[in-house]
Amino acid sequence: MSTAALLSALRRHQRTTFLVASGLSTAGSFAGLTAKGWILLHGSNSPLLLSLHFAALALPALAVSGPAGVVTDRLGSETVLIRAQWALFGAGVLGAVAIPLSSGQLQMALLLLSTLLVGIASTYELTARSKYCALLVDEPDQLAGYLTSFSVVFNVGKLVGPPLGGWMMALSGASIALALDAATYLLPIATILWLLVPNRAGEVRSTARLDAGGSSETSLLNAWQSCGPVLRHVLRFTAVACLAVFFHPALAPVMARRVLDGSPQALGGFTAVLAAGSIAGGVVLQRYSRWISSRPGLLLGCCTLATGLAQLGFARADNAAVGLAMTFVIGAGTASLLAGVNMIAQVGSPQRIRGRMAGLAQIAFLGSGGLSGVLAAVLSEALGLEACFALMGGVGCVLGAVELIRHQRTRLPDPRLRSA
Repeated sequence: MSTAALLSALRRHQRTTFLVASGLSTAGSFAGLTAKGWILLHGSNSPLLLSLHFAALALPALAVSGPAGVVTDRLGSETVLIRAQWALFGAGVLGAVAIPLSSGQLQMALLLLSTLLVGIASTYELTARSKYCALLVDEPDQLAGYLTSFSVVFNVGKLVGPPLGGWMMALSGASIALALDAATYLLPIATILWLLVPNRAGEVRSTARLDAGGSSETSLLNAWQSCGPVLRHVLRFTAVACLAVFFHPALAPVMARRVLDGSPQALGGFTAVLAAGSIAGGVVLQRYSRWISSRPGLLLGCCTLATGLAQLGFARADNAAVGLAMTFVIGAGTASLLAGVNMIAQVGSPQRIRGRMAGLAQIAFLGSGGLSGVLAAVLSEALGLEACFALMGGVGCVLGAVELIRHQRTRLPDPRLRSA
């Protein structure tokens, strides 16, 4: 097949092309995060430092998601998406050069700075990508399925990346793993610039004019007020639920050491089990995406309850098999919660505010997730890992059960009626 024919085929299947490019980039990213986590663990032996590493990735969502949503709705999702990918590449390069050019505390500081910059750029990238996906589908009905398919491919990258990072750490060292992380950010950039043909005319941007209440139509407040009471509840509950149950990435090295051992291969394999659970949850979510997207209470309650129960099981696990099984369920429940909230926020809101809705969703799950990582690390150091999981898993069970009792019958309007 000639180059021209190959490019033509990739453009005809642009949604799949974008999914594959993003999945490969994700694999490289998680190889790099695995390498950083292993370096920080063995350089400090501190769960708190590991939690700060994850917080550096997740907490920027609290400060940056709002501006990212506003910029996306004003400038357009494609423009913001390309700029964010270049920023990710630069942050990845910083992590790669930190290994040969520094050591000790300086090296750890540079790695944390690299992750912080990745977290900031990722916030813009995730916000813009959520809105951009609507420009690649042919009909509004396809959006929920495409967003959840994207989640599945994303988690396949998470499955491949950690063991790849672990093996590259063992065979070639951290520099190679982090260089791969940086290089893979170039794939989505090339795909967006040369292979995708989005429906740019279909994107509705917001303007700086004032609404009837005197606030700017580009503000987060305007989006919050415009999205409706159901979506406001979804965002509030997600923030509280993630504070209780979404902290496992921060403590993954410590969890891996408990159920397996402290080697980089064990950390990679353990994280891969989390990703396998995420894939399983994503496949179920994708299969029933249209049905689930209109039942937010059922989705939120089931995911939170399942994750809370799995954390209780992990706290009591007395062998590797049980610990890994609970880890699989934690991955499935957490990933389904995050992907489901993003899906509901997109298909349940008008097109003109979808950038800001993606930003608000990130504030809810990534911001709370980062705070939860710090909280879990503090509890682990004070009470022990098992007691931490038991306490926070119990809180998650209560939250999930209450949500199911009160809101399992809550419905969103048909997404086709809110696609304008």
